Amino acid sequence: MNTPHHATLALIACGMTTVIPVFFGKLRVLPTWLSLQALALALGWLSLSPSADGLHALAAGLEILLLRAWLVPHILRGALAQQPHSAQLDVMPSNLITWGVAVALLIVAFQFGNGARADLRALTLGVIAATVTLVFLVLATNREPLAQLGALLYLENAIVLFEHVLPHPWPLPVHLVLSGAYVGSAAVGAWLIRGMQGSAAPSHDS
Repeated sequence: MNTPHHATLALIACGMTTVIPVFFGKLRVLPTWLSLQALALALGWLSLSPSADGLHALAAGLEILLLRAWLVPHILRGALAQQPHSAQLDVMPSNLITWGVAVALLIVAFQFGNGARADLRALTLGVIAATVTLVFLVLATNREPLAQLGALLYLENAIVLFEHVLPHPWPLPVHLVLSGAYVGSAAVGAWLIRGMQGSAAPSHDS
């Protein structure tokens, strides 16, 4: 297997699954984009993982596929079913100002990846930086709870991607903590969104 080639494809896929929904996506398809990003992260584990042993790589890969690619998107779809109006909203408001700011932030972020053709670590840092900057832009421009929850989950995926630039992988207990935080963030966020929907319902009758 051509490891650098597959690693580059995984990083490009991670970047695209962040950039495309922010610029062009609706909240209703955000779970699908998170699943696709998780699949790209799993591919990255096969190509980029720093000296991970077989057990570590297997456990991390299963965590990404089961929790990040399936369970959490399923939780988000349940929350979206309770918010049909919010599901039709943009992930980021579509106007020239926010788009201009987003493009400028992407250009700055990918300055980390100037040496990407020769150094996968540089490209990884570029994708991480682009994800983090777009996450904070979504948090700053969209007050919709579903959009902010999705942005938070993207940020936590960027933390997982950061492991690929470390000389040694994190211990499995660290992976368990990160996985618990990821699932917990999605579950608590979905529960709060459902609670907001329930508390808002009586106001329509008053």
